[in-house]
Amino acid sequence: MQERSQELKDFIKKNSSLFWYTPEDELNNISNELLVETILNYGDMIAVKELLSLMGRDKVAKIFFDMINISERRMNNFNELTINFFSLVFSKYV
Repeated sequence: MQERSQELKDFIKKNSSLFWYTPEDELNNISNELLVETILNYGDMIAVKELLSLMGRDKVAKIFFDMINISERRMNNFNELTINFFSLVFSKYV
């Protein structure tokens, strides 16, 4: 299990409704990839900004680009509009 800051644990708990399929006692065990994928796809802009602040813009961008470039299946985990929007944003600001 990866070590997470208390702030990131609180963030996951605050957005736990987005992880409805994950048992509550397993929320802190979700991967960074799943966290980024879920927040970018389904979180509101406040959640996205908080994620970027907590994890760092560079780290979130790296996870995002790694996921969309690693395989067609992983890329399909993101909505088409999400891929387009965050590709443009991260390319310009990271």
